[in-house]
Amino acid sequence: MIACTSRCARWGASRWRVALATVSLAAATAGCAAVGPNFKPPAAPTTHGYLAPGERTAPGSADAQAPPPQAIVLGETVEAEWWTLFRSPELDGLVKQAIAGSPTLEGAKARLAQSQQLVRAASGALQPQVGFNVADTEQKDTAAEFGLSPQVVQLPSSFNFLQIGPSVSYDLDLFGGGRRRVEEQSALADFQRDQLDAAYMVLTADTVTEAIQVASARAQLAALGDILDLDRQNLELVRKEREAGSVPDSDVVTAESQLAADETLRPGLEQQLSVAKHALAVLTGRPPGDWSPPDFDLAALTLPGRLPVSLPSSLVHQRPDIMAAESMLHAASAQIGVATAQLYPDVTLSAGASGSSLNGGSPFTPGGLAWNVAAGLTQPIFDGGMRQAQRRAALDAFRAAAADNQQTVLASFGQVADVLQALNHDADLLGAQQRAQSLASDSARLQRINYTAGGAGILNLLDAQRQYQQARLGYVRAQAQRYQDTVQLLVAMGGGWWDANLTGASPPSTGVRQ
Repeated sequence: MIACTSRCARWGASRWRVALATVSLAAATAGCAAVGPNFKPPAAPTTHGYLAPGERTAPGSADAQAPPPQAIVLGETVEAEWWTLFRSPELDGLVKQAIAGSPTLEGAKARLAQSQQLVRAASGALQPQVGFNVADTEQKDTAAEFGLSPQVVQLPSSFNFLQIGPSVSYDLDLFGGGRRRVEEQSALADFQRDQLDAAYMVLTADTVTEAIQVASARAQLAALGDILDLDRQNLELVRKEREAGSVPDSDVVTAESQLAADETLRPGLEQQLSVAKHALAVLTGRPPGDWSPPDFDLAALTLPGRLPVSLPSSLVHQRPDIMAAESMLHAASAQIGVATAQLYPDVTLSAGASGSSLNGGSPFTPGGLAWNVAAGLTQPIFDGGMRQAQRRAALDAFRAAAADNQQTVLASFGQVADVLQALNHDADLLGAQQRAQSLASDSARLQRINYTAGGAGILNLLDAQRQYQQARLGYVRAQAQRYQDTVQLLVAMGGGWWDANLTGASPPSTGVRQ
């Protein structure tokens, strides 16, 4: 380190020139660009669609009898409060309660705030560091320390030395290591913002999904109630026929067995309903014992007829998981610059002024004032290959992050393709289940008439009844699955969170990516 103070009056002119040259060189190079790569976001995908050639893109287009029809609108974006597409005030209120009461969102917001403070901390390290120093020392010296004989010079037994004054230091960050640290922390803050957006998206999706599950379980229980009523009607019919001597006792036992078998379906459906209600309580931040959600009905929900689907080039800027992977790629890029800067010299400027006194005297007298200016340079020479290994590790981490980002994009496209095809198949299945339910109902009605007229046995009647049971419950499940897959598509598009970020709508994000 080269330093100059008022106490170093014996410095030669050459040392002054070296010190000034060092400071001038440092100041001249302080604006140099940071070493390491400048991050560029990955290029948008060139693909224009999600499905393979020949696959259908419009749900319900192959079966006009599948009610209600849905249509894919390619190039449109999902609105922020996407759940309002189901036209249910109860659902809207429930989702808002979940957003307001979710501990998951609170934790995500706290982690974002933490990351933003770390950005400020890293930025603060680039500024001059000013301090104020106070030192009070009791000291005892001997004449021998100064090469004198104790018999010649008698020093005091001890004395107090007080020194007080400000100091300032500034790391010039010539090669941008500090700036790359700020960039890295900013990218990590972006990652936490993306995680918050993802938590918002998952929370709203889970809330709507569980609400539909409540409606599905209640619809299946209602269908099962109708089926059990028919079983009881069949049992009453068989008993009357037995009393009339038209059928044997075995028919009565068979009808009772059918009723008993169908009654076993109720506990499982009631358990599904309970689990969904408990999940909704937890999603809204309440214990299940303190709150119960509304009783949703499938009939009260409107299936969206227009399904907005963003282009692949837009999707990569909308989904929080893709944006989070890109943020980690950015952080890995900045870390390369941090590791590279450690291979180069580090120059620090410092200065200070102080007043000093002995044995309680005033430190602010002209004779007690001192100042210093220093320029320090540190250049790594040998470290056993540590810094080079750290840089190579940063390069490997960047390649890994790039692969992770690419895989996340591919997985998102695969998810969209799966859901689009699921909606096609849901429409086909719903139409088929509707026809099967209608035919099974007619068959059960006719078999009941034939049984009464003595033209059919009990087994034919019960077989028709079982087919009607399967068709009726299958229709309800297909209807609910279509709602669930519609939710999955809206969420696969990013759930509208980016629009909320830009407009300041309901998602609890703190701003857009810088």
